[in-house]
Parts: sequence; structure tokens; C-alpha cells
Amino acid sequence: MALRIKNQWFDNGRPKSAKETASVVAFIVWRVTQNMVKQMREARFDIDVGPQYFAFMREILGFLLQVVDRMAFERMGAEQRGEFTGALVRRVAEILEESEQEWMGSPLDGADSWRNQFIDFCNELGEAYADFGHGPDGPDFGFVRYLGSRIEGVMPAKDRHWVKDQLMAVEVPEALEMVRRGMHGALSTEPRPKRRASISGD
Repeated sequence: MALRIKNQWFDNGRPKSAKETASVVAFIVWRVTQNMVKQMREARFDIDVGPQYFAFMREILGFLLQVVDRMAFERMGAEQRGEFTGALVRRVAEILEESEQEWMGSPLDGADSWRNQFIDFCNELGEAYADFGHGPDGPDFGFVRYLGSRIEGVMPAKDRHWVKDQLMAVEVPEALEMVRRGMHGALSTEPRPKRRASISGD
């Protein structure tokens, strides 16, 4: 895969706050989601910029945030996890809002901000995904299949029959692997290898 995710972020010896880690992981989740859209288009699925594009983005972002929260549950105490996940969702909501504002303008009069709409969406997803399992190998079959079912609803009719297979067989496994690597790097306490000193000639 062409996408490369930076996985060493912090200076040696400096503690990482939950907010700092969340900001890093938010960037990773955003990049991975954009990459999935690109690959889906290359596979000839129609994802047009506009409401459909952002509906697709919200579903993938929400799914990956649910997965990351499960990973945080396995690695953090309750208080740290709560702080991390809250900051993560807010940061992703901010990044998404910047893009929605650029391409679709402000929400309709009387509607909540794009940011708050996404946060509410994530809260709803938390309940929807709550019954599915997540273990050392990642989300279970039902977890991923449910994402596919939701994505079917935002795709044009010609793509609905195939999109679930594409997601489950290709896109989601690759996305999860990149997120796992990024999460490991963001949470790692191992010192980074020292850079070799450059040698210049006279």
C-alpha cells in the first residue's frame, strides 16, 4: 500500500498526555479514511464529493473510532481512556468539520454545527456497536459486517451488492492494520533509535 503512517511522534523522555496521543491518532484515522476513499474509487465505486462522500467518511471514521476506543480499553485505565477517547472524537470532529465547511458550506439554518453533528453521530454509534466483540485480532465478524451494512445505505444502487465484500475482504483489514501500527507507535514508551550523524567531506 502506498500510504505510509508515521509511527514515532514524541521526544524521548517526555510523557505523552492523553490529548497529545489523541491528536496523533486522530490524524492517523483521518489519513486512513481518506486512503480508503481513494482505493474505493480506484476499485470503481462511486463516492461523489458532497453529501454522499461525507456520509461515507462519517461511517468509516465512526467505525475506526469505535475500534480505537476498544484498543484503548485494553491498554488504558478507565480515566485515561475516557480522556483519550473524548479528545480523539473531538479532534476528528474538528478535522471533518473543516472539510465539510470547505466543500458544503455551513449547515442549514437551525442545524447544529458539523462538529457537534459528528459527535452526536459517534455517541449513537457507540450504542449500535456495543454488542459486537473486539479481541487481540481486532473487531469480530459482526462488528465489520455491521459497518458494511451501514455503508450499503450510502452507496448508489449499482454498488450496493458489492460494497460489503470489498470492505470486508480488502479495505477494512488494511485500514485496521495501519491503525494498529499507528496506535502502537503513538502509545509506545520505547525510545526512538538515534539518528546517525551525517558525515561531510572537506
